[in-house]
Amino acid sequence: MTVVERVDEGAERLRRWRAGVIITEGGELRAIRRRWWAKRKSYFGVQIAGRLEHALVPGDICRLYYHQPFSIPDFLTLSYVVSGRACRYATFRKATRVLDQIARIKGAWAIVCHLSNARISDRLLERWGWTRHCLDMRGRHYIKRFESADGRP
Repeated sequence: MTVVERVDEGAERLRRWRAGVIITEGGELRAIRRRWWAKRKSYFGVQIAGRLEHALVPGDICRLYYHQPFSIPDFLTLSYVVSGRACRYATFRKATRVLDQIARIKGAWAIVCHLSNARISDRLLERWGWTRHCLDMRGRHYIKRFESADGRP
């Protein structure tokens, strides 16, 4: 089965999946779908296609794409987010909390992302436990670290 509707019931499947999309609607989790490959967009793709997708997707819905890179399997990457025109804070926040749960299930050390949406503030991310990362690189790179069961940072 390639769909999970509850994180606790699908924990074993989520642990094995390398990529997925978290779908939230109305502030609630609707599904987590397995993806066979990571969703990737260039900076320009995000700026152009992302705005178009946001304009075309109606309702209070959020799709958060993540993957576990082969080169660094102890990390998750928040790859891409598509939100509907009427997406509320609660709907987006639920998607990020589900991603945190998945990271813990997988025993990930951290989640990383390259933020290209200026509407998401540094202050908000810091409040959610994210810190600036890769300061020598162009863009806004963030990391959210987790402590593993064996005490690793």
